[in-house]
Amino acid sequence: MAIKYHSTRNPKLTATASEAILNGIAPDGGLYVPEQIPKLKLTFEALAKMDYAHVAYEVMKLFFTDFTEDELMACIKGAYNPEKFDTEDITTLVQAGDAYFLELFHGRTIAFKDMALSILPYLMTTAAKKCGAKEEIVILTATSGDTGKAALAGFADVPGTSIVVFYPKHGVSRVQEKQMVTQRGKNVNVIGIEGNFDDAQTAVKAMFTDEKLAERMKAKGYRFSSANSINIGRLVPQVAYYVYAYSRLMPKEINFVVPTGNFGNILAAYYAYEMGVPVHKLICASNRNKVLTDFFETGVYDRNREFYLTSSPSMDILISSNLERLIYEISGDKTASFMKDLKEKGRYEISHEMKSKLNIFVGGYAEDEDMEQAIADLYKKEEYIIDTHTAVAAAVYSAYRKETGDETCTVIASTASPYKFTRAVLNSIDPAFDKKDDFELFDELNKLSGVPIPQAIKDIISAPVLHDTVCAKDGLEKEVERIYNL
Repeated sequence: MAIKYHSTRNPKLTATASEAILNGIAPDGGLYVPEQIPKLKLTFEALAKMDYAHVAYEVMKLFFTDFTEDELMACIKGAYNPEKFDTEDITTLVQAGDAYFLELFHGRTIAFKDMALSILPYLMTTAAKKCGAKEEIVILTATSGDTGKAALAGFADVPGTSIVVFYPKHGVSRVQEKQMVTQRGKNVNVIGIEGNFDDAQTAVKAMFTDEKLAERMKAKGYRFSSANSINIGRLVPQVAYYVYAYSRLMPKEINFVVPTGNFGNILAAYYAYEMGVPVHKLICASNRNKVLTDFFETGVYDRNREFYLTSSPSMDILISSNLERLIYEISGDKTASFMKDLKEKGRYEISHEMKSKLNIFVGGYAEDEDMEQAIADLYKKEEYIIDTHTAVAAAVYSAYRKETGDETCTVIASTASPYKFTRAVLNSIDPAFDKKDDFELFDELNKLSGVPIPQAIKDIISAPVLHDTVCAKDGLEKEVERIYNL
């Protein structure tokens, strides 16, 4: 059955899967959603016998129905090549304490974004051919830390594409920044902004819907698309690893705990639930920027609050773009009005009836102190070390389990290698580590964890900085104009 996509803000704006992937965002600023969430065709027993690539195919073929089997398998095999990951399984489940940790960081940039951004360039270039696109595809991306490097690595020197990544200059870890600013590739551009991720994301989304800018780009032979999870080509591949995780455990029910910023990763878990994975609860874990925790508790989404820089920087977000897709699931044609209120007033409130449709979600948050304690406790009890974002999820899950007594089989999405946040991780275990330089700490983490220093870290230790541009938070469009000589 062919599945079409339409905008969350206007169901009449429809697209095929290829068109939705190529466009990135709908013309009215809405996000593309499938007309319906397809159900899995195979049993979990059958999926359990498959490797990751074939499970991914069984999920993605149901969403990307205008791709042929050969086209989609070529994309999957190109992306989930064991040579691009440091484990044959692509992702690994590790039992530690009261939960399983789904390690999603075994790709080239040691963060979960690799799971989707390794395949997006293949999907994008295939979609461009299918749609007869003649222009060079300009991937315009805002990052809170990890998407940027994963997108840069994925699209570097891919024919027919170029990429511009904007990141908050003072809002990412030293390793995250070094990974981005040392990226090689004739078609890559990296720009720091004097602002936060929300500033970058808002400006990027505005450029996507600027018709005059689009005309100027087209006149020069370019068209915009996105590598953020607002692109359905980013979101759907993430569904696969939740289906994969369940097929390896197959309990009666399962909880997924997801450290959450832009809401894409936990939305993928929700789509897996809609496809047939028997989910008991989806636990949305936030840091001190707890706009999502408050939303699930009250039904009010309010970004009019102080913005905090934390030790889990990829979650330092107050505008969770992918929540719009969930809002559409529960409110339909009211979505545009809610998004208008968010833009103009900074808040919106859903009805009691709508909130009742979100009972599968549980919101929780952890302060940096709770995160640090979670890292220390897990290391002390299990000699297993997790990064700061995963630790936020672990802390939230621990509090949830104590409060509810829920002992359902639980999987925590482990979204980054601890090597990306070495100082914060080691300081949580022993504050004495704070006296050492960030890059000296890699050897210390290696000694404690027994996990080899990833190649991604070795590559950046002595790599030269190739990108040093910084702009004001209102200067992103000018940078695009400069790069493409508009």
